[in-house]
Order: sequence, then C-alpha cells, then structure tokens
Amino acid sequence: MEASVESSPAFGPDPGMSMIPATLDRAKRPQKRPRATLLARACAVAVLLGLAGCGSFSPPPETFDLSLPSASGTRGAAGRLIVVSEPQALQALESDRIVVRSGDGTLSFLPGVQWSDRLPRLLQSRIVQGFENAGRAVGRPGTGLAADAAIQSELRFFGVSTAGETQAVIELSAKLVNGSGKIVSARIFRATAPLAAVDGKAAAAALDQATGKLIADMVRWTGGR
Repeated sequence: MEASVESSPAFGPDPGMSMIPATLDRAKRPQKRPRATLLARACAVAVLLGLAGCGSFSPPPETFDLSLPSASGTRGAAGRLIVVSEPQALQALESDRIVVRSGDGTLSFLPGVQWSDRLPRLLQSRIVQGFENAGRAVGRPGTGLAADAAIQSELRFFGVSTAGETQAVIELSAKLVNGSGKIVSARIFRATAPLAAVDGKAAAAALDQATGKLIADMVRWTGGR
C-alpha cells in the first residue's frame, strides 16, 4: 500500500500570516541617534556649565605681610627674660583684614586684600622678633620659660584713618608686669605713617612702616626696667 504524501511549498511565507511592509516595520523600531550628535550635545552642556561657573568666580585676595623689625633699641639687663603676650583686640581687629576708619568712626575693610595671619598674632610675632633683633631675651607665654617680666597689651587700632589727614595709624596700650604680677610701667603707643592712596598695597606699606616705629619704641621703653 502506497502512503500518500501531502506536498507543501518548501519556501515562501505561511499563507496564514499577513505580510508587513518592510518600511512600516523599520518605522516601529527605536531609532538610534548618531554618536556624533550625542557627543556634540554633551560638549555644549559642558561649555554652558563652565561659563556659568566663570560668572561667579572671584580672584583670591592679595596677601601682605609685616616686615621683620630692624636690629635697633636699647639692650636690657643681661639674662632678663621678657614674655610677650598676644595683644587683645576688638572683633574688627581680630581678623586678617585691613581696617579703614572714617571721620565719623565707621569701620570698614579694604576689599580684595588680607594680612598673612590674624592681625594680633602677626603683630605679636613681629614684636618678639623686634626684641630678638635688638639682642633682648624674649619669649612667648606657654613655652615653659621662667620670665622676669611680661608685656600685656591691647590693640586699640591698626589700620587706615581717613579722619582729617589720610594715614596709617597704630594705637597699642601696653603694660609691663613683673614676676609677682605688679605693673611696673604702662604706656599707650601710637605710630603713624603717611598714605598717598587708600588701596591695599599703599595701606600695607604704610602700616608696615608704622609698625617698625612702634616696635622700636617698645624696645626702648623696656630697656633697663
């Protein structure tokens, strides 16, 4: 008995399936953006962010220092040690800013400039160095040294004054205290220097000059005491 074999087409679409045009099939697929286009958009965003950052950028403040005092003054008693405390100061002077005092007493700060350290600490360092350069035995509190006397001071003003003649002005009230806590001597020091322009560079130079005068007076003041 011969088996009957039903023939079917070896190739071609299934008659039961509908034909989908190729163009429609491609339209339904998600289109990939060209890589060059994505890169260009990313670069544009980065440039815009960079420009936004540049708009808020401000240069760092210019920093000034007080120069080392010259070797001058009167030598004190041999082996006599003086300790120099950090000057006390009002809040406006407890910073690294250069202060300007107007005729009505208003205080402001010169923009874009600063000292190399907090002002009371910077001044203390220069006073100590002034005594050292004059050949005096000097130190700081808390170093374990057995001091014969101590200089305690209050910084009343250190900056530019525009009241009347524009000039650099330093005012320091100082007390010389012996080892038993008794005040041996007290004095208010004041040093000035002319100022041609109220700007950072000119103000720092004038205040540096006035500082040198003040420290030289302090060294002479303690000589022999």
